[in-house]
Amino acid sequence: MKYFNLIFCLLAALIAKGQSPVGVFADHADIGSPKISGSTAYDEASQTYTLQGSGYNIWFGRDEFQYAYKKLAGDFILTANFSFTGAGVDPHRKIGWMLRGSLDADAAHCSAVLHGDGLTVLQWRLLKGAFMRDPEDEIFSSKKNYSILQLERSGKTITLRAAHFGEPLQWIGSTQMESLKDSVYAGLFISSHDEKNKEEAKVWNVRIDQPVAKDYNPDRSGYIGCRMEILDVVTGQRKVIRESKSRFEAPNWMPDGKKLLFNENGSLYTVPIERGNAEKINTGTADHLNNDHGISFDGKMLAISHHRQGLPGGGSTVYALPLQGGEPRQLTDKTPSYWHGWSADGKEVTFVGMRDNKYYNIFSIPVKGGTEKALTENKGWHYDGPEYSRDRKYIYYNGSESGTMQIWRMKPDGTGKEQLTFDEYNNWFPHISPDGKWMVFISFPPTIDVSSHPSYKQVQLRLMPLTSAGGPKTIAYLYGGQGTINVPSWSPDGKYIAFVSNSQKY
Repeated sequence: MKYFNLIFCLLAALIAKGQSPVGVFADHADIGSPKISGSTAYDEASQTYTLQGSGYNIWFGRDEFQYAYKKLAGDFILTANFSFTGAGVDPHRKIGWMLRGSLDADAAHCSAVLHGDGLTVLQWRLLKGAFMRDPEDEIFSSKKNYSILQLERSGKTITLRAAHFGEPLQWIGSTQMESLKDSVYAGLFISSHDEKNKEEAKVWNVRIDQPVAKDYNPDRSGYIGCRMEILDVVTGQRKVIRESKSRFEAPNWMPDGKKLLFNENGSLYTVPIERGNAEKINTGTADHLNNDHGISFDGKMLAISHHRQGLPGGGSTVYALPLQGGEPRQLTDKTPSYWHGWSADGKEVTFVGMRDNKYYNIFSIPVKGGTEKALTENKGWHYDGPEYSRDRKYIYYNGSESGTMQIWRMKPDGTGKEQLTFDEYNNWFPHISPDGKWMVFISFPPTIDVSSHPSYKQVQLRLMPLTSAGGPKTIAYLYGGQGTINVPSWSPDGKYIAFVSNSQKY
C-alpha cells in the first residue's frame, strides 16, 4: 500500500507541475529548454504579469523562451502593455504576444515582438522546423522599453498593431499563417537573446477579446459577455472588477467613491470598486430601465430612463428619485426621451428625444415639473450625449453637422454652438472631469455609420484638455461601444474613469 501511495503522490505532483495557471493563462513554461529557467507571476492587486526568461533566441529553426499561454480557437484580439525591467544586456531581447501551433521548440508560430532596442515587428515561422521570417520593412519604435501591442487573428490572417500610450494603434504588419490550425496556443513571452542571462518584463492591461461577425446583432443573437473596468486616466492602467456572460452597461461612480452604479436586465445595481456582490437599487415601478441614468452633482438624486410599454420609440421616459431608492417621479411625457445630464444646481436635466419620428434633438426640462425646451433644431443630423458642466457655462454633446460625429458644446439655452473635435473618428458621449479641466469620450472608427454607436467594436477612449492647448490622446483601446461609457463616469476625485468592455470570458 505504501508503494501505491508513493506512486499516487508522484503522479499528483507531476499533474500539478504540468498545470500552473497564472492570471488568465492556463499554464506557463520554458519552451526549448533554455539553460536558465524562467518564470511568470501574476499580481492580482494590480493585475500585472511579471515574466522572467532566458534563451538563446526566438529565431532560425528553433526557439528558447518563457511562455504564459492558453488554448484559443477561432478569431480573437490580444492587447496588452509591455515594458522591459532595467537596461538589459542584449539589445535584441524580446517580449510580446505569440501564437503557436505546439509547444515544441521548432513549432510554427507568429509573434508580435518588441525588442530591447525598440524594434517593433511581426515575425513568423511558416512551418514546423522552418527558419523564421519577418517583413522587409521593419518599424522601429521611437521610445524604448514601453509599447502597446495588439495581435489579431481573423481567419488565417495575423495582424500586428502597436502604439505608445496616448496614440492610436498603428498597423505594423500582417501575414497569412495557413499552417496554424483553428486551435492554437496564445500568450505572452520573453527571451533574453543571451543564454547566459535572464531578462524581466512587466505586462499589464492584458485583454483577450473575441470579435463578432459583421452582421452580429446582440438583441437577436444574445450577448457574449461584459467586463466592468476602472481606468487611471493618467497612466492608462486598467483593472477589471466584474465580469459576466450576460450584459451590463453604463457605470456611474457613486458619491462616496467606493462603488459603481450600473444597469443590468432593466434594473440598477451597485458594486464595490474592490470587487464584491452587486446590490439592487429600488426604483419602484420603473423596472424596464435602459443605460441612460445618472446622479445629481450634490449626490442626492438619481435620474433614470424607463420604458413605458406601447409608446413611440420604445416608450423611454425620464424619471427622478432619491439616490437611496424609492418610487420615481416622471419628468417627461413625450417619448422617446433618454436622460443624459443634471444641471449643476440640480434644477434641470438634459436629455435627447425624438418628436417628429425623424431626428433626435437635445432638450432640457425642470426637475420639479414644467415644459420641455428644445435646445437644438435638427435638420437631418444626429445629436446625443448632452451633459452640463459644473460651472454652468456649457452643455457638451455629440453632433454630426460636420459630416462625422464630433464633440460640440453650447450654452445652456442652446445658443453659441462650438465644435471641439475635428478628426476622422466618430466621437460620442463627452464627459467632463469634476474640476472641469478634462473631457473623456469614446471614438468609433470611420467605418461605423455616423449615426450609430453599436457594441462589440474596436473603439478608443480618448482624453482632451478643456482649459489648455492640446488635442485628444488615447487612454484605452478596447472592444466595446454601446453601453461602454454612455453616462457620466468620472470618479469623484477625477483620477479614474469607469467603463464597460465587451467580450466573452476565455
